[in-house]
Amino acid sequence: MDSLQNKVAIISGGATLIGLAVAEAFKAAGATAVIADVNPATTSERIDFILTDITDDKAIEECLAITAKRHGGVDYLVNVACSYLDNGMDSSRIDWLSALNVNVVGAAMFTAQSVPYLRQRGSGAVVRFSSISAHSAQAGRLLYATSKAAILGLTRNQALALAPDRIRVNAVSPGWTWSNVIRDLSGNDRAKADHVAAPFHLNGRLVDAEEVARTVVFLCSPAGSGINGAEIAVDGGYGAIGPEQQAAQIALLAG
Repeated sequence: MDSLQNKVAIISGGATLIGLAVAEAFKAAGATAVIADVNPATTSERIDFILTDITDDKAIEECLAITAKRHGGVDYLVNVACSYLDNGMDSSRIDWLSALNVNVVGAAMFTAQSVPYLRQRGSGAVVRFSSISAHSAQAGRLLYATSKAAILGLTRNQALALAPDRIRVNAVSPGWTWSNVIRDLSGNDRAKADHVAAPFHLNGRLVDAEEVARTVVFLCSPAGSGINGAEIAVDGGYGAIGPEQQAAQIALLAG
């Protein structure tokens, strides 16, 4: 992968397991990563933290200005921040607006405010997180799946709008990934979580946060320069199984 030496990436929602993996991947590629989150994150060499609420336009503006002042500019934006608020059919209007404000509007506004900074660098890249949930109906869910599907529409249309500025916009769609949510649901038992995930993924396990992170960095790097307005599945084969999923479960259990 091309070196990202002297590049600067902002990662909204970077205090999560996946967000931290993305920050570390940028650091490994030579870039500086700035974590923008409402939750604190540990800083280190070339990993910074700025307290940022992505539902607050002023906070986004300040995050970008502070990043540019501290690190010289902004080259990449990664929208990891996500709300998991979802009560299915029992979700209220307030629930809907709250979830969409974080998952879709927050990403849209952060990108829009980033454009002047990316233009100053002559080019740039935005990567945001959709999900396998954007394509498959899941019991008890409405808000999360709808917002993740909306992210794909947002990605395609912002890619078109920003192409003249040489700013590429893409999305990654992870499968079940070792993340804050699955860690908490499994009681921090990775083996248990892998066992539950195995029948649904060709790889026979959860996706690692680092696997998703490396794909994000690839999409930002010159190596990914031919990819724009696209969705990249990092799902361990979840989407490939399709209607044969039940047969795959039986085969894996038999094996």
